[in-house]
Amino acid sequence: MRAINPWINFNGNAEEAFNFYRSVFGGEFTKIIRFKDLSGPDFQVADDEANKIMYIGLPLGKNNVLIANDVPGFLGPVSENENRSKIYVSAENREEAEKIFNGLSVGGEVEGPIGESPWGTYAGMFRDKYGIEWIIEFDPDYSS
Repeated sequence: MRAINPWINFNGNAEEAFNFYRSVFGGEFTKIIRFKDLSGPDFQVADDEANKIMYIGLPLGKNNVLIANDVPGFLGPVSENENRSKIYVSAENREEAEKIFNGLSVGGEVEGPIGESPWGTYAGMFRDKYGIEWIIEFDPDYSS
């Protein structure tokens, strides 16, 4: 398997969230496609949906991409607070784990502060300000 890439649905703020994620992870977006880019005779896009994100990708590490889109209004709202899935980030070292945890958790709710875990890793868990849940962990047994 080459990679597993998490895909997040947003309610119109995918671009804002991904600019925030890029400020923490760094890098550049691989692609941004707006709904208006797909508009045509067979696929009509409402004016209020035109600038919403159909696809945005942010590379993370060597083989992974964090992907998202805005859910079109006609499909109804997405409730991030009811989504109990988490994005797990395996950090290269403690410093990277702290940087990612401290950056992404700003404005969110920390569920488990970053620190030594009972199973021998350095880990923390939180819900970011966009309602997305994350686990950040450094496992010294798997470091290079």
